[in-house]
Amino acid sequence: MSRRLSIEVPGFTHDAPIPAACRVGLFLISSGVSGKEPFTGKMLEGIEAQCGQMFATVRRILEIAGGTPEDVIKMNVWMKDRGQRPHLNKFWLEMFPDPHSRPARHTFAAPDLPGAMLVQCEIFAVLPEK
Repeated sequence: MSRRLSIEVPGFTHDAPIPAACRVGLFLISSGVSGKEPFTGKMLEGIEAQCGQMFATVRRILEIAGGTPEDVIKMNVWMKDRGQRPHLNKFWLEMFPDPHSRPARHTFAAPDLPGAMLVQCEIFAVLPEK
């Protein structure tokens, strides 16, 4: 049996043959997480809807992997338009309300995000022992 465990989220898939995230021991790293609507695979319309869905999917990945938002140590975010960061920050503050206990974050400008995708992230987490 492999030490590596693929984390799959029902209704959330990639075009490539990759899992939503991967866990090895206490470490969890996600693949790209976007604002794609579960099960339909349609990109939601607008930055607010995409950010909301992206953070909901992050919560689901953590839950399935055995963690919570408290276990996230870093989030990288790519945005088609970094000027829309207030929308990102709204959901960031909902997930991480304590200013003394937030993960690191780096937000990159990514004008080449495909199609209607406006935002995408990846997370790094250290999970509790099983």
